[in-house]
Amino acid sequence: MKKIYHLGTCSTNIRILKGLNLDGVELHDIKKATITPRQVDEMKALAGSYEALFSRKAMKYRSMGLNEMKLTEEDYKNYIVEEYTFLKRPVAIINNKIFIGNSKAVVESLTEEL
Repeated sequence: MKKIYHLGTCSTNIRILKGLNLDGVELHDIKKATITPRQVDEMKALAGSYEALFSRKAMKYRSMGLNEMKLTEEDYKNYIVEEYTFLKRPVAIINNKIFIGNSKAVVESLTEEL
């Protein structure tokens, strides 16, 4: 499977996608098509935890007071499913490997895998 979950309105996601070879890759814009619990479970199986998929940079993280709470794995999953902004993005699943986020090292590894 080759799939990338991204936010089509995010300039960083757009820049990253432009630099990739997207032949045979399914793109999933998380704002246009919500992420299902099953999809989040598939990501977690590869990532090892829901927390690894959770973005603390999301504006709602502080505005909802989540930064002051001790979140459980189930909390991370529920917030990601309920609100797309909590997914650290992009998330690429390529050949049963997962690439999470937009750090230089992650993007370089993703580029090599594609």
